[in-house]
Amino acid sequence: MKVEERLLKYISYWTTSDENNTNIPTSDREFTLARELEQELVSLGLSKVTMTDHCYVYGLLPATAGMESKKAIGFIAHMDTAPDYSGENVKPQVIPDYDGKDVLLKGSGAYLKVSDFSTLAGLKGRTLITTDGTTLLGADDKAGIAVILTAIEQIIAENIPHGDIWVGFTPDEEVGMGADLFDLDYFKADYAYTIDGDYEGEVAYENFNAASAVFEITGVNVHPGEAKDIMINAALVACEIASMLPDEETPAHTSGREGFYHLTDMSGDVASAKLSYIIRDHDKDIFESRLNRLRTIEVEINQKYGAGTVSLDIRHSYENMLSVIEQVPYVVDLAREAISACGLEPISRPVRGGTDGARLSFMGLPCPNLGAGGYGFHGPYEHVTVEGMETSVKIVKELAAHPAE
Repeated sequence: MKVEERLLKYISYWTTSDENNTNIPTSDREFTLARELEQELVSLGLSKVTMTDHCYVYGLLPATAGMESKKAIGFIAHMDTAPDYSGENVKPQVIPDYDGKDVLLKGSGAYLKVSDFSTLAGLKGRTLITTDGTTLLGADDKAGIAVILTAIEQIIAENIPHGDIWVGFTPDEEVGMGADLFDLDYFKADYAYTIDGDYEGEVAYENFNAASAVFEITGVNVHPGEAKDIMINAALVACEIASMLPDEETPAHTSGREGFYHLTDMSGDVASAKLSYIIRDHDKDIFESRLNRLRTIEVEINQKYGAGTVSLDIRHSYENMLSVIEQVPYVVDLAREAISACGLEPISRPVRGGTDGARLSFMGLPCPNLGAGGYGFHGPYEHVTVEGMETSVKIVKELAAHPAE
C-alpha cells in the first residue's frame, strides 16, 4: 500500500484526545484506529503484536539471519490528534503538481497562504494534501504512522537485512500522556525514533522543558452599591495576574530557544476565575525561574487581597531530552547518516514543543524525533506532501538496514 493511501485511511478515523480526561486513553474513540493498526501489524507478519487495555499497540519484526546481534531499533508514532481543533469528519484536498501558490480550502473559504507558511513555495511540483478548512488534517501524527508501516512493508517485500525492529503506536501524545504507560519491559528496543514532525530531513533531540500552571481565584461578591472596601472581583484579579507577566514572552513574540508563558484559557466572573497557562523553555534554569515567577505572583496577590484569594497549581509535563541524548550521540549520528544517504542535508533545530520521545528518553529509551513531511499542525492549515512522506519512508528503511552495533 502506498504511504498516501495509508494516510488517507488513517485520517478518516476520529481520534482526538480529551485534555479534560485523566484516563488513558483519554477517549475511547482512539481504540478505533488502534484496532486497525493491530490488525495491520498482524497482516504484515510481525510477531508479539498486541493492543493493550490502555490503547498502546506494539509489534516486532524479528531480525533477519546474521543480524541478531545488532542493537534493536524502535519506531514510534502517536494515534491521537490535538484537541485544539476538530479532528472529526476530515475532508482532505489532494492537489497533484502543486503550483506553489495560495490554496483555497473549499470547506471554509479560507486560504492556505504562502505568506503565512514560507515553506509552501518549496513544495511546488509535489502532491500536496491539505484540509478543506473545517478540521485539522491529522498528519500529526498519522503521517508518522503511515511512514512507519509503509517502511516495514517495503523492508519485508525487498528482503532488506535488519536487526530487531520494534513498532509502537501511542495514544494521548497531544495531551502530554503518550509515554505514561509505554511498556519498556515489552518494547525491547535499545534506541528508537519518534516519527512526528515537519521537514523530512530533520532529526530533533532538543525540546522544551514544559509545565502547566493554573491560577484559581476566589473573589468576594457583594452588591456593587455596597461594594466599597469589601468586593474582590475575581475576574479583575485574573486580569491583574495576566498583566504581571511580560507581553514579549508569549508564543507570538518568541522563536528558536526562547521560552514563553502561554495563556491557553481564561474564564470567570466576580465570584471566581481561572487562568490556565503552559510554561516552556529550553534552558532548565530559566524554566525554573519562570515557575518561580508564577509562585511570586501567587504570594503577592494573596498579600494584596488576603490569604486564599489565589491558589497556584503547577504540574511538570516533560523535560528537554538533550541531556539524555548527549550521553548516546550515536542515535543522532545514525539518523544523520540515514538522512544524508537519502540525498538530504540533515537539519537539527530546537523543537518548540515536545514528543513522546522526550519522556521515553528519560525513561531509559533514547528517542530523538524524525520529521514526516508535515507542516501547520493543530489547525485547519495543516498540510503534508506525498513526496515528503516517501522520503521519510526511505530514511526509516536506511535506519533499519544499518542498526547500531
